[in-house]
Amino acid sequence: MRHTNSNKTFRLGTLFTAVLTSVALSGPVAAQSAEDYPSRNVQYIIPFGPGGESDISARLQQQYFQDITDQQLIIQYMAGGGGAVGWSQLNEMEADGHTIMGTNLPHIVLKPMGKDPGFKTEDLKNFYFFHYSPDALIVANDSPYETLEDFVAAAKQSPGAVTLSGSGTQSANDIANQRFQSLADVKTTYIPFKGTGAAVAALLGGQVQAEWGYTTVAANHSDKVRMLAVAADERHPQFPDVPTFQELGYDMTGGAYRGMAVPKDTPEDVTRKLSDIFGQINQNAEFRKKMQDLGFVLIDVPYAEVDEFMAERREEYEEVAREMGIIE
Repeated sequence: MRHTNSNKTFRLGTLFTAVLTSVALSGPVAAQSAEDYPSRNVQYIIPFGPGGESDISARLQQQYFQDITDQQLIIQYMAGGGGAVGWSQLNEMEADGHTIMGTNLPHIVLKPMGKDPGFKTEDLKNFYFFHYSPDALIVANDSPYETLEDFVAAAKQSPGAVTLSGSGTQSANDIANQRFQSLADVKTTYIPFKGTGAAVAALLGGQVQAEWGYTTVAANHSDKVRMLAVAADERHPQFPDVPTFQELGYDMTGGAYRGMAVPKDTPEDVTRKLSDIFGQINQNAEFRKKMQDLGFVLIDVPYAEVDEFMAERREEYEEVAREMGIIE
């Protein structure tokens, strides 16, 4: 009996060794092909706090992602540094397509132009950009500033006394504040918060007198805030009564672009599959209607066109970075 158990142990050990050898020869266990992707739920990390545009759009994408893939899009938050905390850690995460992270322009271009934020623009493997939010100067409904002219007059009367909230430093909101100060020849105090949600809360809580936000903020809080002007080429269809800055004599257009990235070692075929999935979501008529009703402006920049899109944005932001003193 003792001899028989020994033979069984030997055979089991031999089989176990054979299995390990087979796995080793077949490549990494974590390897993921586009054919069977996604094979489990996908973690979608928002590098800001909850309640902002990145969070709102991600939650709208959840339903359609599951419809297409039969897997869930699980939203998590990693706020800090105006997105830098998350972006600096992205390439340390699992690179099989089951971890994605929201990215924002101009943040991911401007931040590395200044001090080292822990990441480089080129290290972020963006695979899709899906919407744009025009900048807007926003006040609470009970604000004494009825028009943009009222706001400018107050800022000129007491330089630095008018306070504004915004999402982070070297962000679209920060740029909007810098540009408008220059164009209107005023001095205000910009206070950066960890995401649009926190910036809105500061406005509604009376911590600041105004906010550099977006058309989406006004759409999401239409009963509590109003816009004084929008930094777009033309009036937003959701807000036909709100003038553009250009109409009021300020040559100012711009806003925030939002997309997604994966760890840089994510396989190319999986990256393209992700781009295709979110491209399908962006073309869904129901999804588009929901996004537009919330004040978003949809764009479609798939993985194959990201490099060209990023090069164009970088050229624009370098000029702004010089104005802000980020680069010489």
